[in-house]
Amino acid sequence: MPLPRRLMLGAFGAALPGALHAQPLADRPVTLVVPFPPGGSVDGVARILAQELGEQTGGTFLVENRAGGAGGAVGAASVLRARPDGTTLLLNASIHVVVPLINRNVGFDVVQDFTHVSLVADGPLLITTHPAVPANTLREFFDLVRAEPTRFNLATTGYGSAGHLCIELLKLRAGVTNEVVAYRGGGPALADLAAGNIHLLADPMLSSLPLVRGGRAKALAVTTRARSSLAPEVPTVAESGMEPLEMVSWYGLWGPKGMEPAIVAELSRRVGVVTASAQFRQRLETLGFVPRGSSPEGLRQFVEQEIAQYRPIVQAAGIRVE
Repeated sequence: MPLPRRLMLGAFGAALPGALHAQPLADRPVTLVVPFPPGGSVDGVARILAQELGEQTGGTFLVENRAGGAGGAVGAASVLRARPDGTTLLLNASIHVVVPLINRNVGFDVVQDFTHVSLVADGPLLITTHPAVPANTLREFFDLVRAEPTRFNLATTGYGSAGHLCIELLKLRAGVTNEVVAYRGGGPALADLAAGNIHLLADPMLSSLPLVRGGRAKALAVTTRARSSLAPEVPTVAESGMEPLEMVSWYGLWGPKGMEPAIVAELSRRVGVVTASAQFRQRLETLGFVPRGSSPEGLRQFVEQEIAQYRPIVQAAGIRVE
C-alpha cells in the first residue's frame, strides 16, 4: 500500500503565506500530548520533536503521555477539550485516522474536529518474532501458524495502528485466522515479544530494532519495497516469501478545533524549520524515520487520502470495535 508523499514534500515552502508574519505565541509552555504510554514510537518521535522545537525557538515544549486506551482515542479526545490557543497539541501516528473507521463510538471526526498543523515524519515497520520461533522468513512463520494455529500469538501495539493493519493484511494473504492481541502501546507489546509471550509484531524501527540488535527479537521483514539502509540485512516482505507490501507508520501534529489561523500558521512554520534541519533529519534517520513536514492544508488532504486507503483493509479484515 504505497504511501502518497506528494503532499508532504516541500513543507516549509508550502506553509501559509502569512506564516512568516504571524504574531508569536504567548510565552507559555506548549504541551505535546502523546495518547500512549512511554516507550513506543509515538512517544519517541514526540520527544525528539519537542527537544528540537525548544532548541530552534528557545521556547518550552513538553511531552505528556495520556494513555487512556481505545487506540489513543481517549488521549486524542482530551486535546479537543483544551483551549484552542496553541499550547496543547496532539502528536499521534496513523492510528489516529484509523480508529474512527473501526469504532463508531469514538466521538470525533479526524478531518472536521481537529485543527491540522503539520505532518512530522514517517518510517517503515519492522516485522519481528521471538528468537526461539523456528522461522527465518514470513513464509516459514505462516507455515508454522497453519500447522499449529493455537501455538502462536499475533499482536499489535495498538488496535487500528499501521502495525495492526499490516498484520491483518498478512493474515488475509496467508489464509490464517488467528486473533490479533491488541496492546495499549509499544512498550508493553515489545516487552511481551521479548519475553516470548507473543510471536509476531509489526512496529516502527525506533522501538523494535533495538530488541533485534540486542538479540531479544528476530527480524523477519521490513515493510517497504526496498531494504532499509538502517538494517540492510533485513529482507523486504517480498524477499521474505510473501506478496509485496508497502506500509509505513506516519506521525502528525493536530490541535483543538477553532485555533486562530495565525497561530496554526506559526506552529506549522516552526515544525517546518525543524523538519528541514539537518540535525533533525540525522536524528530521525538513525531511528528509521524520515522528516515529512507539511502545510496545515497539506496534512488535511493527506489524512483524507489515508482514510481512503485504510478503509478497504479495515473492511476486508472485519476490524471493528462494537
